[in-house]
This record gives sequence, C-alpha cells and structure tokens, in this order.
Amino acid sequence: MALFLVQHGVSLPKEEDPNRSLSPEGIKETEAVAAIAAAQNIHVSRIIHSGKKRALQTAEIFLRALEPEDGITKGAGLAPMDDVAAFATTLDNDENIMLVGHLPFMERLVSYLTAGTPDQRIIRFQNSGIICLETEDAPESWFISWALYPRFD
Repeated sequence: MALFLVQHGVSLPKEEDPNRSLSPEGIKETEAVAAIAAAQNIHVSRIIHSGKKRALQTAEIFLRALEPEDGITKGAGLAPMDDVAAFATTLDNDENIMLVGHLPFMERLVSYLTAGTPDQRIIRFQNSGIICLETEDAPESWFISWALYPRFD
C-alpha cells in the first residue's frame, strides 16, 4: 500500500479571496506535478481532501490526471490542526490513497507514521508536492519512498 500526501497548491491571499481558491501559480504547479505523476503511472484508488476549497481544487486536478477508480471524497480529520494519531487509525492498508490537505497536519502525519511522534519534523512539504509513504507487512512500519516537488528551493 502507498499513501500519497499532497499539500494543496498555492492559494490566493485571504484578502483577495476569502475562500482561498488556488492562484494561477497554484493551478500551474499542481497540473505540472499531476502530469508527472500520471506519466510515471502512479496508481491511486481514491483521493481524499479536507473540504477546503484550495484542497478540493488541488484534488480535482489530480483526479483528472490520475483517474482513480473511486474518485474523490471529502474526508474528516484532515484540517490543519486535527489529531494525526486519530486519523492514522482510519488508514486502510489495502489501497493506494492520496490525501490532499494542509500544514501542519501533513508534516505531523508523516512524522507520526514514520517516527512514532508528530512532533519530530521528518520532511518539509511544498505546495502541490507529493510525499509517498509505503508500508510493508506491519501497518505501523511506514517509510518515505519518494517525494516530488514542483520546484527546488
């Protein structure tokens, strides 16, 4: 099983758009990363997003590129400050899932799954980037398999 974690694309400032839609840069970068993932034949069963507009828009771009058989859904427990330990208990080790959400939740989830604590920063996320975690045998033995970023900075 693989878990693909995506921080939503760059969004517009709250003053410009209270709903924080994706910016033109965020759309462009997300489309570029999604195209690379599709070209590499990344298989995703379904995409789960937080429900915030910028996460939904990011998930929709990945949906068009990766065409997961179970589509996209809004998931509970993916808000920026939600409990990663509680969320981890909901993961299904039998399918490849993409989660589209926010910081600090995404970084804390990687830390929790790989190091056993959400407080030890393991990896830095980038808007529109993908961090792929995999597990072998025991569901508690997660490791970072690869990362794909839209830019190197």
